[in-house]
Amino acid sequence: MKLSFVISTQPTQFQAVTFFPDFEANAARLAELGYDGIELAVRDPALLDVAGVRRVMDNYHLLVPAIGTGQAWGEEHLSFTDPDPAIRERAVSRVLSHIPLAREFNAIIILGLIRGQVQRDVTPEQARAWLMQALKIVTDAAHESNVRFVLEPINRYETNLLNDVHDTLALINELGADDLGALYDTFHANIEEPDMEVSLRACGARLFHVHVADSNRWAPGAGHVDFARIVATLREMKYTGWVSAEILPKPDIASAQEQTMRTMRPLL
Repeated sequence: MKLSFVISTQPTQFQAVTFFPDFEANAARLAELGYDGIELAVRDPALLDVAGVRRVMDNYHLLVPAIGTGQAWGEEHLSFTDPDPAIRERAVSRVLSHIPLAREFNAIIILGLIRGQVQRDVTPEQARAWLMQALKIVTDAAHESNVRFVLEPINRYETNLLNDVHDTLALINELGADDLGALYDTFHANIEEPDMEVSLRACGARLFHVHVADSNRWAPGAGHVDFARIVATLREMKYTGWVSAEILPKPDIASAQEQTMRTMRPLL
């Protein structure tokens, strides 16, 4: 398993993906610490200097395992389940614009909060239907490019749509797209799953990506999640993909990066 750290490529209000104006300096530090890659949180690929990011990643021998899309929800309120069809269309178009970027870096595209919520005066059934429609469009479009998506269960305090592994896997299996899998995030699972190891195993072959953060969303080792058990379960599952830290920069970003490395590297 390889270890990466989530960095935002653009200014963001979401604290768990830190933005640094000097991307190269941060990449150099992560490489020096021993990280294998940087997961990129990208609000809008049209605003990204792709060639510049590629140069930096190549210079420091870092890979891009995944690309996050959640800032389109956080900064622009785009989602697949908005009652306004124009907003739903913009959300789908934005995710489609991530496909060439993901292909450039051989990265997975993460579908987290961009799925949206069950909003007022909308039934859960209608929201789910809109979500399924959007997922069908983006997965069909990505198939020819060999780009994969992951759908992330997110805790009840951030959304009321797909909070746990069971419901997320049910939707993924109903859609039936081979290129759509699950992202398992230890912070969200710590809130929603009665047994984290059981829910992790339930992902089976649909587990495409893993996020680590402790129970307080600080770096692994700062809370009460048993990461040794989590990694042992991943090994039992023969998971060989990426483990990526999406954490709050507490007490500061440098300490968080170091703490993550100290905790996770010996386990991986």
